[in-house]
Amino acid sequence: MFVDKDLNLLIQVLPNYVRIYLQNHPNRFNLIEIILDIGRRPEGRFVNGSEYLSQNIICWQDLYFCIKQLGNFNDDNRAGIEKTLHRVSCLRNKKGNIIGLTCRVGRALFGRISIIRDLLESGQSILILGKPGVGKTTTIREIARILSDEMEKRVVIIDTSNEIGGDSDIPHSGIGRARRMQVAKSELQHNIMIEAVENHMPEVIIVDEIGTELEVLAARTVAQRGVQLVGTAHGNCLDNLIKNPTLTDIIGGVQNVTLSDEEAKRRGTQKNILERKASSAFQIAIEINQKDKWFIHENIDQSVDFLLQKQTPFLQTRILKKDNKVNIHQKILQDYILEQKLLQNFRKNLFWKSKLNQNSYELMKTVNKSKIYIYSYSVSINKVQQVFKSFDFTLYFTKDFDKANLILALKPYIKENRKLREIAKIRQIPIYTVKKNTLQQILKTILQILN
Repeated sequence: MFVDKDLNLLIQVLPNYVRIYLQNHPNRFNLIEIILDIGRRPEGRFVNGSEYLSQNIICWQDLYFCIKQLGNFNDDNRAGIEKTLHRVSCLRNKKGNIIGLTCRVGRALFGRISIIRDLLESGQSILILGKPGVGKTTTIREIARILSDEMEKRVVIIDTSNEIGGDSDIPHSGIGRARRMQVAKSELQHNIMIEAVENHMPEVIIVDEIGTELEVLAARTVAQRGVQLVGTAHGNCLDNLIKNPTLTDIIGGVQNVTLSDEEAKRRGTQKNILERKASSAFQIAIEINQKDKWFIHENIDQSVDFLLQKQTPFLQTRILKKDNKVNIHQKILQDYILEQKLLQNFRKNLFWKSKLNQNSYELMKTVNKSKIYIYSYSVSINKVQQVFKSFDFTLYFTKDFDKANLILALKPYIKENRKLREIAKIRQIPIYTVKKNTLQQILKTILQILN
Protein backbone atom coordinates (compact mmCIF):
# COMPACT_ATOMS: atom_id res chain seq x y z
CA MET A 1 0.00 0.00 0.00
CA PHE A 2 1.42 3.40 -1.04
CA VAL A 3 0.36 6.69 0.54
CA ASP A 4 0.78 9.97 -1.36
CA LYS A 5 2.96 11.99 1.05
CA ASP A 6 2.39 15.61 -0.02
CA LEU A 7 1.64 16.55 3.57
CA ASN A 8 4.29 19.30 3.59
CA LEU A 9 2.21 21.42 1.18
CA LEU A 10 -0.57 21.51 3.78
CA ILE A 11 1.81 22.14 6.68
CA GLN A 12 3.25 25.18 4.88
CA VAL A 13 -0.16 26.88 5.10
CA LEU A 14 -0.21 26.72 8.92
CA PRO A 15 1.20 29.27 11.40
CA ASN A 16 4.95 28.89 12.06
CA TYR A 17 4.70 27.40 15.56
CA VAL A 18 2.22 24.76 14.36
CA ARG A 19 4.24 24.00 11.21
CA ILE A 20 7.51 23.45 13.12
CA TYR A 21 5.80 21.16 15.63
CA LEU A 22 4.19 18.99 12.93
CA GLN A 23 7.35 18.74 10.80
CA ASN A 24 9.11 17.06 13.73
CA HIS A 25 6.13 14.98 14.86
CA PRO A 26 6.87 11.20 14.67
CA ASN A 27 3.23 10.35 13.90
CA ARG A 28 2.56 13.07 11.28
CA PHE A 29 1.77 10.61 8.47
CA ASN A 30 -1.19 9.32 10.51
CA LEU A 31 -2.62 12.84 10.76
CA ILE A 32 -6.30 13.13 9.78
CA GLU A 33 -7.07 16.81 10.29
CA ILE A 34 -5.91 20.00 12.01
CA ILE A 35 -8.34 22.24 13.93
CA LEU A 36 -7.64 25.97 14.21
CA ASP A 37 -10.33 27.81 16.21
CA ILE A 38 -9.85 31.38 17.36
CA GLY A 39 -9.28 31.68 21.12
CA ARG A 40 -8.25 28.01 21.44
CA ARG A 41 -5.10 25.98 21.12
CA PRO A 42 -4.47 24.26 17.75
CA GLU A 43 -5.48 20.61 17.80
CA GLY A 44 -4.29 17.69 15.70
CA ARG A 45 -6.49 14.64 15.17
CA PHE A 46 -4.60 11.44 14.42
CA VAL A 47 -5.73 7.90 13.63
CA ASN A 48 -5.18 6.87 17.25
CA GLY A 49 -6.43 10.03 19.02
CA SER A 50 -6.15 13.82 19.36
CA GLU A 51 -3.55 16.12 20.90
CA TYR A 52 -2.77 19.83 21.14
CA LEU A 53 -0.09 21.03 18.76
CA SER A 54 0.99 24.06 20.78
CA GLN A 55 0.39 25.96 24.00
CA ASN A 56 -0.24 29.13 22.00
CA ILE A 57 -3.79 30.42 21.49
CA ILE A 58 -5.00 30.92 17.90
CA CYS A 59 -5.54 34.64 17.14
CA TRP A 60 -6.89 36.65 14.19
CA GLN A 61 -3.42 37.04 12.72
CA ASP A 62 -2.91 33.26 12.61
CA LEU A 63 -6.16 32.72 10.72
CA TYR A 64 -5.43 35.60 8.36
CA PHE A 65 -2.01 34.08 7.57
CA CYS A 66 -3.68 30.77 6.59
CA ILE A 67 -6.55 32.35 4.60
CA LYS A 68 -4.19 34.55 2.59
CA GLN A 69 -2.37 31.48 1.24
CA LEU A 70 -5.54 29.51 0.51
CA GLY A 71 -7.42 32.02 -1.60
CA ASN A 72 -11.21 32.26 -1.79
CA PHE A 73 -13.62 29.81 -0.18
CA ASN A 74 -16.48 28.40 -2.29
CA ASP A 75 -20.17 28.75 -1.47
CA ASP A 76 -19.87 25.53 0.57
CA ASN A 77 -17.14 27.16 2.72
CA ARG A 78 -14.41 24.91 1.37
CA ALA A 79 -11.03 25.67 -0.22
CA GLY A 80 -8.22 23.50 -1.54
CA ILE A 81 -4.47 23.59 -2.06
CA GLU A 82 -3.25 23.53 -5.65
CA LYS A 83 -2.09 20.10 -6.92
CA THR A 84 -3.04 18.31 -3.69
CA LEU A 85 -6.04 16.45 -2.29
CA HIS A 86 -6.12 18.43 0.97
CA ARG A 87 -9.29 20.28 1.91
CA VAL A 88 -9.74 23.28 4.20
CA SER A 89 -13.21 24.15 5.54
CA CYS A 90 -14.04 27.31 7.47
CA LEU A 91 -16.36 28.30 10.32
CA ARG A 92 -18.01 31.72 10.12
CA ASN A 93 -19.73 33.96 12.66
CA LYS A 94 -23.05 35.77 12.10
CA LYS A 95 -21.31 38.56 10.22
CA GLY A 96 -19.68 36.11 7.82
CA ASN A 97 -16.18 36.45 9.25
CA ILE A 98 -14.03 33.31 9.45
CA ILE A 99 -13.43 32.23 13.06
CA GLY A 100 -12.12 28.69 12.57
CA LEU A 101 -10.53 26.30 10.06
CA THR A 102 -10.66 22.52 9.63
CA CYS A 103 -7.70 21.34 7.57
CA ARG A 104 -8.45 17.81 6.30
CA VAL A 105 -5.49 15.76 5.07
CA GLY A 106 -6.20 14.23 1.63
CA ARG A 107 -4.46 11.02 0.61
CA ALA A 108 -4.46 8.72 -2.39
CA LEU A 109 -4.24 5.13 -1.17
CA PHE A 110 -3.15 2.37 -3.54
CA GLY A 111 -4.17 -1.20 -2.79
CA ARG A 112 -7.13 -0.42 -0.52
CA ILE A 113 -9.71 -1.50 -3.10
CA SER A 114 -8.45 -5.09 -3.32
CA ILE A 115 -11.04 -5.81 -0.63
CA ILE A 116 -13.93 -5.23 -3.11
CA ARG A 117 -12.30 -5.67 -6.52
CA ASP A 118 -14.64 -8.52 -7.47
CA LEU A 119 -17.64 -6.23 -6.84
CA LEU A 120 -16.22 -3.62 -9.22
CA GLU A 121 -15.77 -6.25 -11.92
CA SER A 122 -19.43 -7.27 -11.58
CA GLY A 123 -20.50 -3.97 -13.20
CA GLN A 124 -23.20 -3.34 -10.58
CA SER A 125 -23.88 0.06 -9.04
CA ILE A 126 -22.30 0.49 -5.59
CA LEU A 127 -23.38 2.72 -2.69
CA ILE A 128 -20.76 3.41 0.00
CA LEU A 129 -21.99 4.33 3.49
CA GLY A 130 -20.08 5.60 6.49
CA LYS A 131 -19.80 8.44 8.97
CA PRO A 132 -17.75 11.56 8.06
CA GLY A 133 -13.99 11.01 8.08
CA VAL A 134 -14.06 7.23 7.73
CA GLY A 135 -12.53 7.27 4.24
CA LYS A 136 -15.43 7.24 1.75
CA THR A 137 -13.89 9.88 -0.54
CA THR A 138 -10.50 8.17 -0.45
CA THR A 139 -12.21 4.91 -1.39
CA ILE A 140 -14.07 6.27 -4.43
CA ARG A 141 -10.90 8.04 -5.60
CA GLU A 142 -9.14 4.67 -5.73
CA ILE A 143 -12.22 3.10 -7.35
CA ALA A 144 -12.01 5.73 -10.10
CA ARG A 145 -8.36 4.84 -10.75
CA ILE A 146 -9.01 1.07 -10.84
CA LEU A 147 -12.02 1.38 -13.18
CA SER A 148 -10.34 3.82 -15.57
CA ASP A 149 -6.74 2.52 -15.63
CA GLU A 150 -6.96 -1.21 -14.96
CA MET A 151 -10.44 -2.03 -16.25
CA GLU A 152 -10.23 0.55 -19.07
CA LYS A 153 -13.72 1.95 -18.60
CA ARG A 154 -14.95 5.43 -19.45
CA VAL A 155 -15.23 7.04 -16.01
CA VAL A 156 -16.58 10.51 -15.22
CA ILE A 157 -16.27 11.97 -11.72
CA ILE A 158 -18.76 14.58 -10.48
CA ASP A 159 -16.40 16.60 -8.27
CA THR A 160 -18.46 19.17 -6.38
CA SER A 161 -15.85 20.33 -3.85
CA ASN A 162 -12.75 19.34 -5.84
CA GLU A 163 -12.19 16.82 -3.07
CA ILE A 164 -11.84 13.76 -5.30
CA GLY A 165 -9.55 15.14 -8.01
CA GLY A 166 -7.86 18.00 -6.15
CA ASP A 167 -8.12 21.78 -6.29
CA SER A 168 -6.68 22.34 -9.77
CA ASP A 169 -7.86 22.29 -13.37
CA ILE A 170 -5.45 19.40 -13.90
CA PRO A 171 -6.81 16.44 -11.87
CA HIS A 172 -4.65 14.68 -9.31
CA SER A 173 -2.91 11.51 -10.51
CA GLY A 174 -4.79 9.55 -7.84
CA ILE A 175 -7.89 9.30 -10.08
CA GLY A 176 -5.99 7.74 -13.00
CA ARG A 177 -7.42 8.32 -16.49
CA ALA A 178 -10.88 9.19 -15.15
CA ARG A 179 -12.32 12.49 -16.38
CA ARG A 180 -13.64 15.05 -13.94
CA MET A 181 -16.55 17.47 -14.16
CA GLN A 182 -16.28 20.33 -11.67
CA VAL A 183 -19.43 21.81 -10.15
CA ALA A 184 -19.64 25.59 -9.75
CA LYS A 185 -22.23 25.47 -6.95
CA SER A 186 -23.08 22.52 -4.74
CA GLU A 187 -26.83 22.89 -5.43
CA LEU A 188 -26.15 22.20 -9.13
CA GLN A 189 -24.61 18.78 -8.58
CA HIS A 190 -27.73 16.95 -9.79
CA ASN A 191 -27.69 18.88 -13.09
CA ILE A 192 -24.06 17.97 -13.74
CA MET A 193 -24.85 14.27 -13.11
CA ILE A 194 -27.46 14.32 -15.87
CA GLU A 195 -25.22 16.40 -18.14
CA ALA A 196 -22.41 13.84 -17.74
CA VAL A 197 -24.66 11.07 -19.09
CA GLU A 198 -26.03 13.12 -21.97
CA ASN A 199 -22.76 14.71 -23.18
CA HIS A 200 -19.82 12.45 -22.38
CA MET A 201 -20.98 8.83 -22.85
CA PRO A 202 -19.62 7.44 -19.56
CA GLU A 203 -19.71 3.78 -18.61
CA VAL A 204 -19.28 4.71 -14.94
CA ILE A 205 -20.28 7.85 -13.03
CA ILE A 206 -18.75 8.53 -9.61
CA VAL A 207 -20.38 11.03 -7.27
CA ASP A 208 -19.49 11.95 -3.69
CA GLU A 209 -21.95 12.81 -0.93
CA ILE A 210 -25.44 12.30 -2.33
CA GLY A 211 -27.46 14.37 0.12
CA THR A 212 -30.50 16.09 -1.42
CA GLU A 213 -33.74 14.89 -2.97
CA LEU A 214 -32.72 16.27 -6.37
CA GLU A 215 -29.42 14.35 -6.22
CA VAL A 216 -31.31 11.19 -5.27
CA LEU A 217 -33.62 11.68 -8.26
CA ALA A 218 -30.62 12.27 -10.54
CA ALA A 219 -28.95 9.10 -9.23
CA ARG A 220 -32.08 7.07 -10.03
CA THR A 221 -32.17 8.60 -13.51
CA VAL A 222 -28.52 7.74 -14.15
CA ALA A 223 -29.04 4.16 -12.97
CA GLN A 224 -32.04 3.74 -15.29
CA ARG A 225 -29.94 4.79 -18.29
CA GLY A 226 -27.68 1.77 -18.01
CA VAL A 227 -24.69 3.56 -16.44
CA GLN A 228 -22.81 1.99 -13.54
CA LEU A 229 -23.06 4.36 -10.58
CA VAL A 230 -20.64 4.58 -7.65
CA GLY A 231 -21.71 6.99 -4.93
CA THR A 232 -21.36 7.80 -1.24
CA ALA A 233 -23.86 8.90 1.40
CA HIS A 234 -23.61 9.75 5.08
CA GLY A 235 -24.97 7.02 7.36
CA ASN A 236 -23.49 4.25 9.46
CA CYS A 237 -25.66 1.53 7.95
CA LEU A 238 -28.48 0.80 5.52
CA ASP A 239 -31.05 1.20 8.28
CA ASN A 240 -30.06 4.89 8.58
CA LEU A 241 -31.05 5.49 4.94
CA ILE A 242 -34.43 3.81 5.47
CA LYS A 243 -35.16 6.26 8.31
CA ASN A 244 -33.80 9.28 6.42
CA PRO A 245 -36.73 10.90 4.56
CA THR A 246 -34.38 12.72 2.16
CA LEU A 247 -32.32 9.70 1.10
CA THR A 248 -34.77 6.82 1.44
CA ASP A 249 -35.76 6.93 -2.25
CA ILE A 250 -32.20 6.07 -3.28
CA ILE A 251 -32.77 2.56 -1.91
CA GLY A 252 -36.29 2.23 -3.28
CA GLY A 253 -38.29 4.27 -0.80
CA VAL A 254 -40.69 3.08 1.90
CA GLN A 255 -44.48 3.15 1.88
CA ASN A 256 -47.11 2.34 4.48
CA VAL A 257 -49.44 -0.45 3.37
CA THR A 258 -52.70 -1.37 5.08
CA LEU A 259 -53.64 -5.04 4.81
CA SER A 260 -57.08 -6.53 5.15
CA ASP A 261 -57.86 -8.48 8.32
CA GLU A 262 -57.71 -11.74 6.38
CA GLU A 263 -54.36 -10.95 4.75
CA ALA A 264 -52.84 -9.73 8.03
CA LYS A 265 -53.83 -12.98 9.73
CA ARG A 266 -52.57 -15.03 6.80
CA ARG A 267 -49.16 -13.32 7.00
CA GLY A 268 -49.11 -13.28 10.78
CA THR A 269 -48.42 -9.51 10.88
CA GLN A 270 -50.10 -6.27 11.87
CA LYS A 271 -52.53 -4.56 9.51
CA ASN A 272 -50.24 -1.57 8.91
CA ILE A 273 -46.83 -2.59 7.60
CA LEU A 274 -43.91 -0.90 5.81
CA GLU A 275 -42.92 -2.14 2.36
CA ARG A 276 -40.30 -1.12 -0.19
CA LYS A 277 -41.86 1.14 -2.83
CA ALA A 278 -39.52 0.48 -5.80
CA SER A 279 -36.16 -1.00 -6.76
CA SER A 280 -33.02 0.67 -5.46
CA ALA A 281 -30.82 2.84 -7.69
CA PHE A 282 -27.88 0.74 -6.43
CA GLN A 283 -27.48 -3.04 -6.28
CA ILE A 284 -24.68 -3.29 -3.69
CA ALA A 285 -24.14 -1.37 -0.44
CA ILE A 286 -20.84 -1.17 1.44
CA GLU A 287 -20.81 -0.06 5.08
CA ILE A 288 -17.42 1.36 6.12
CA ASN A 289 -17.25 1.82 9.88
CA GLN A 290 -13.63 0.66 10.22
CA LYS A 291 -10.86 1.26 7.70
CA ASP A 292 -9.95 -2.41 7.25
CA LYS A 293 -13.30 -4.06 8.05
CA TRP A 294 -16.19 -3.54 5.66
CA PHE A 295 -19.74 -4.93 5.62
CA ILE A 296 -21.28 -5.80 2.25
CA HIS A 297 -24.96 -6.00 1.28
CA GLU A 298 -24.82 -7.97 -1.99
CA ASN A 299 -28.52 -7.33 -2.67
CA ILE A 300 -29.82 -3.99 -1.37
CA ASP A 301 -33.46 -4.75 -2.23
CA GLN A 302 -33.37 -7.97 -0.24
CA SER A 303 -31.62 -6.30 2.72
CA VAL A 304 -34.16 -3.47 2.80
CA ASP A 305 -37.02 -6.00 2.78
CA PHE A 306 -35.45 -7.84 5.72
CA LEU A 307 -34.96 -4.62 7.69
CA LEU A 308 -38.56 -3.52 7.10
CA GLN A 309 -39.68 -6.89 8.46
CA LYS A 310 -37.53 -6.30 11.58
CA GLN A 311 -35.17 -9.10 10.58
CA THR A 312 -31.38 -9.13 10.30
CA PRO A 313 -30.27 -8.95 6.64
CA PHE A 314 -27.68 -11.23 5.07
CA LEU A 315 -24.31 -9.52 5.56
CA GLN A 316 -20.84 -10.25 4.28
CA THR A 317 -17.85 -9.12 6.36
CA ARG A 318 -14.56 -8.43 4.57
CA ILE A 319 -11.34 -7.84 6.49
CA LEU A 320 -8.15 -6.58 4.81
CA LYS A 321 -5.07 -8.09 6.48
CA LYS A 322 -1.63 -6.46 6.67
CA ASP A 323 -0.31 -8.79 3.96
CA ASN A 324 -3.12 -7.49 1.65
CA LYS A 325 -5.03 -10.78 1.90
CA VAL A 326 -8.80 -10.48 2.28
CA ASN A 327 -10.80 -12.61 4.70
CA ILE A 328 -14.50 -12.96 3.80
CA HIS A 329 -17.10 -14.08 6.34
CA GLN A 330 -20.75 -14.58 5.46
CA LYS A 331 -23.02 -13.48 8.28
CA ILE A 332 -26.50 -14.92 7.91
CA LEU A 333 -29.59 -15.08 10.04
CA GLN A 334 -29.13 -17.07 13.25
CA ASP A 335 -32.67 -18.38 12.86
CA TYR A 336 -31.78 -19.58 9.37
CA ILE A 337 -28.76 -21.52 10.70
CA LEU A 338 -30.85 -23.17 13.43
CA GLU A 339 -33.57 -24.07 10.95
CA GLN A 340 -31.08 -25.66 8.56
CA LYS A 341 -29.66 -27.78 11.40
CA LEU A 342 -33.17 -28.80 12.42
CA LEU A 343 -33.97 -29.82 8.84
CA GLN A 344 -30.81 -31.90 8.61
CA ASN A 345 -31.56 -33.68 11.88
CA PHE A 346 -35.15 -34.24 10.78
CA ARG A 347 -34.05 -35.84 7.52
CA LYS A 348 -31.47 -38.06 9.17
CA ASN A 349 -33.18 -39.13 12.37
CA LEU A 350 -36.91 -38.85 11.83
CA PHE A 351 -37.89 -38.87 8.20
CA TRP A 352 -35.94 -41.79 6.81
CA LYS A 353 -35.73 -43.97 9.93
CA SER A 354 -38.80 -43.91 12.07
CA LYS A 355 -41.68 -41.61 11.26
CA LEU A 356 -42.51 -42.49 7.67
CA ASN A 357 -43.20 -46.05 6.68
CA GLN A 358 -42.81 -47.34 3.12
CA ASN A 359 -46.46 -46.66 2.31
CA SER A 360 -46.02 -42.99 3.29
CA TYR A 361 -42.93 -42.70 1.15
CA GLU A 362 -44.76 -44.18 -1.85
CA LEU A 363 -47.66 -41.84 -1.14
CA MET A 364 -45.29 -38.86 -1.13
CA LYS A 365 -43.88 -39.89 -4.52
CA THR A 366 -47.38 -40.28 -5.94
CA VAL A 367 -48.66 -36.99 -4.57
CA ASN A 368 -45.55 -35.23 -5.82
CA LYS A 369 -46.63 -36.02 -9.39
CA SER A 370 -49.98 -34.34 -8.77
CA LYS A 371 -50.58 -30.91 -7.30
CA ILE A 372 -51.34 -30.16 -3.67
CA TYR A 373 -52.93 -26.74 -3.20
CA ILE A 374 -52.68 -25.42 0.34
CA TYR A 375 -54.73 -22.57 1.75
CA SER A 376 -52.44 -21.04 4.39
CA TYR A 377 -54.11 -19.22 7.24
CA SER A 378 -51.59 -17.18 9.32
CA VAL A 379 -48.84 -19.79 8.85
CA SER A 380 -45.46 -18.69 7.49
CA ILE A 381 -45.48 -19.72 3.82
CA ASN A 382 -41.71 -19.35 3.52
CA LYS A 383 -41.07 -21.88 6.28
CA VAL A 384 -43.55 -24.38 4.84
CA GLN A 385 -41.93 -24.10 1.41
CA GLN A 386 -38.51 -24.52 2.98
CA VAL A 387 -39.54 -27.83 4.58
CA PHE A 388 -41.06 -29.29 1.42
CA LYS A 389 -38.21 -28.06 -0.76
CA SER A 390 -35.69 -29.94 1.38
CA PHE A 391 -37.47 -33.20 0.45
CA ASP A 392 -37.88 -32.33 -3.26
CA PHE A 393 -41.61 -32.12 -2.69
CA THR A 394 -43.68 -29.84 -4.95
CA LEU A 395 -46.14 -27.61 -3.15
CA TYR A 396 -48.61 -24.95 -4.28
CA PHE A 397 -50.28 -22.22 -2.26
CA THR A 398 -53.56 -20.66 -3.26
CA LYS A 399 -55.71 -17.77 -2.09
CA ASP A 400 -58.68 -19.31 -3.92
CA PHE A 401 -60.56 -21.43 -1.38
CA ASP A 402 -62.19 -23.49 -4.15
CA LYS A 403 -58.81 -24.85 -5.34
CA ALA A 404 -57.52 -25.84 -1.91
CA ASN A 405 -56.89 -29.53 -1.12
CA LEU A 406 -56.16 -28.80 2.52
CA ILE A 407 -55.95 -25.92 4.99
CA LEU A 408 -52.84 -25.24 7.04
CA ALA A 409 -53.75 -22.84 9.83
CA LEU A 410 -52.34 -21.31 12.98
CA LYS A 411 -54.33 -22.85 15.83
CA PRO A 412 -55.18 -19.68 17.82
CA TYR A 413 -56.56 -17.95 14.69
CA ILE A 414 -58.54 -20.87 13.24
CA LYS A 415 -60.37 -21.22 16.56
CA GLU A 416 -61.68 -17.69 16.20
CA ASN A 417 -62.79 -18.15 12.58
CA ARG A 418 -65.92 -20.23 12.87
CA LYS A 419 -67.07 -19.41 9.33
CA LEU A 420 -63.89 -20.84 7.79
CA ARG A 421 -64.25 -24.07 9.79
CA GLU A 422 -67.86 -24.49 8.66
CA ILE A 423 -67.02 -23.97 4.97
CA ALA A 424 -64.14 -26.45 5.23
CA LYS A 425 -66.49 -29.00 6.81
CA ILE A 426 -69.12 -28.59 4.08
CA ARG A 427 -66.52 -28.97 1.30
CA GLN A 428 -64.70 -31.75 3.16
CA ILE A 429 -61.36 -29.93 3.14
CA PRO A 430 -59.11 -31.20 5.97
CA ILE A 431 -57.68 -28.63 8.38
CA TYR A 432 -54.22 -29.12 9.87
CA THR A 433 -53.19 -26.77 12.66
CA VAL A 434 -49.85 -25.40 13.80
CA LYS A 435 -49.50 -24.21 17.39
CA LYS A 436 -46.76 -21.66 16.64
CA ASN A 437 -45.01 -20.27 13.55
CA THR A 438 -41.81 -22.19 14.28
CA LEU A 439 -40.07 -24.64 12.01
CA GLN A 440 -40.33 -27.41 14.58
CA GLN A 441 -44.12 -27.09 14.85
CA ILE A 442 -44.51 -26.90 11.06
CA LEU A 443 -42.37 -30.04 10.65
CA LYS A 444 -44.54 -31.87 13.15
CA THR A 445 -47.75 -30.91 11.30
CA ILE A 446 -46.33 -31.86 7.89
CA LEU A 447 -45.37 -35.21 9.34
CA GLN A 448 -49.04 -35.65 10.25
CA ILE A 449 -50.09 -34.78 6.72
CA LEU A 450 -47.72 -37.32 5.12
CA ASN A 451 -48.75 -40.07 7.50
